[in-house]
Amino acid sequence: MTAAEPIVEMHDISISFPGVKALDGVDFRMFPGEVHTLMGENGAGKSTLIKALTGVYQIDSGSIVVGGQRRQFQGTGDAQEAGVATVYQEVNLCPNLTIGENVMLGREVRGRVGISWKATHRAAAAALARLGLADLDPTRPLGSLSLAVQQLVAITRGTVFEPTVLVLDEPTSSLDANEVEQLFGVIRGLRDRGVAILFVSHFLDQVYEISDRITILRNGQFQGEHLTAELDRSTLISTMIGKDLATLRSLDAQRAQREHEEGARPVVRARGLGRAGGITPTDLELQPGEVVGVAGLLGSGRTELARLLYGADRADRGTVEIDGRPVTLTSPAVGLRHGLAYSTENRRDEGIIADLSVRENIILAIQAQRGWLRPVPRKEQDRLAERYITTLNIRPADADRPIKNLSGGNQQKVLLGRWLATNPDVLILDEPTRGIDVGAKAEIQEHVLELAGEGMALVFISSELEEVVRLSERILVLKDREKIAEIENGADVTAETIVATIAGHDQNAEVVA
Repeated sequence: MTAAEPIVEMHDISISFPGVKALDGVDFRMFPGEVHTLMGENGAGKSTLIKALTGVYQIDSGSIVVGGQRRQFQGTGDAQEAGVATVYQEVNLCPNLTIGENVMLGREVRGRVGISWKATHRAAAAALARLGLADLDPTRPLGSLSLAVQQLVAITRGTVFEPTVLVLDEPTSSLDANEVEQLFGVIRGLRDRGVAILFVSHFLDQVYEISDRITILRNGQFQGEHLTAELDRSTLISTMIGKDLATLRSLDAQRAQREHEEGARPVVRARGLGRAGGITPTDLELQPGEVVGVAGLLGSGRTELARLLYGADRADRGTVEIDGRPVTLTSPAVGLRHGLAYSTENRRDEGIIADLSVRENIILAIQAQRGWLRPVPRKEQDRLAERYITTLNIRPADADRPIKNLSGGNQQKVLLGRWLATNPDVLILDEPTRGIDVGAKAEIQEHVLELAGEGMALVFISSELEEVVRLSERILVLKDREKIAEIENGADVTAETIVATIAGHDQNAEVVA
């Protein structure tokens, strides 16, 4: 086998689940010494194809060749034996063990009377050094490291048996810019050693920075393989979503066209709202039909402000008025009664109930409003589920499907449907498009503007500043758990405007109200 030959060849791969064909005759290949990105909307079949390559799923038809040999994977162990390693989005390590113990877990060095921990830690140090991480002490507890460094340890663990193929599933989803650059340095080092790397990410900037080749899937079917340098972003996005970018480009115009009644009373007015250890006293007003963005770096206090506005956390200072009347938000139930809804940033742990169906997840908030002694009738459940499955284009359109079997983008749409079913006056969306593809993002952004057009007030929080600028009429900028500016959006406001505001803020300057 020469360097010009693929290390992975998947041909005519098909996989079906009850009621859906996840993959339909898909071709995919990877070359040694390349970073390859698999792109497509949520539900396009990316995860299914990856799980076929890593032995999680068995294929219904087609063939898999790794290292020149045809393979029949019966499990993840078979894939590892073939040289395929996987590092998942959620760091799957043991924080109570040392770095070295995590790196060598299952591959500890044996001595004459059991495991030689000294030799094991030496082997871990050598593995870390090969990835440029020689400064990490393998005897240090893993739990003392940041999430970013833990991700690097997980990658090191995946390379201990020297795989020829490394799958990185959303490795940058919880990292800041500096941490991403550190990770990319490790990826480039592995690539230069001849490892074929499958890099899975929804961040287009990162894809174009690190990838050599891109394969696009749509609706479980192969749409093409391209060298990254020869594929412009517009073509990539339109191929992924199966339509041109007119929808995305119209969002700015929709925001600009919204008008509000002069002198209208705010639906929410917060004055000096704060919580010790959470966020300093902050002012905020929300008008009916207005989208207010909240921007800031990780740890700036975005989520803390959202939770105070909803009542998930109780403020220890400040006041809140809803429709001109003072209220005390002591719990989420109180927030719901006053027409407030909050979609959490932590979809997996605080949002969906994985083992419940789409229908059951959609009606949860309404059921909580009514109380558990007044169950929502089945006919009403079916009506609500059908309404939001259709309105939000949830796929597959099966109300009985466990939500854990949906893609991340469709899970996010179910959460949006849950809160819309309560008919709120104010909807707080915390990172509603994190970890989902371009097509699903565009759909959710469209719905945000449609809801504003119908008179709902929305708070939109996102770490993607372009998204905040595209949707918001006013933008609150937070830094170090403090509101440092409030920007009226306009043609001259860009993501760079927000970055400059954060970077140029003097800690002693007066907060802009």
